[in-house]
Amino acid sequence: MRHQVAGYKLNRTKGARIALRRNLIKQFFTHERIRTTQAKAAAIRGEAEKMITIARNVAEAGDSEKVAARRLVVSKLGNNSNDVVKKLFDEIAPRFAERNGGYTRVLKLGPRFGDRAEMVLLELVEE
Repeated sequence: MRHQVAGYKLNRTKGARIALRRNLIKQFFTHERIRTTQAKAAAIRGEAEKMITIARNVAEAGDSEKVAARRLVVSKLGNNSNDVVKKLFDEIAPRFAERNGGYTRVLKLGPRFGDRAEMVLLELVEE
């Protein structure tokens, strides 16, 4: 039974899962839409929305709260993510200042040709 077990294994080891999640979220914030499998999209969607909420909530906060929020997001994305964090806090979060959640959309694209994996398009919602 999977009582209170969070997250998706995605047939990977722990390190590979963390690396995959970080890379997918970085690419998602960089390009604002990614084409991936349904399972991978479900695995990163919640965490990406939480990061947007963190960035959105510190818009009017003091300097120390802004620094703490940026450090929290960097800790989840890895050390080489300064450009992504800057884009998240300066461009993406202000767009959703008036929106109370639901920042992403998942559009089904159909099965992939090679292995019939269900493909989706994960994108940021446009206002």
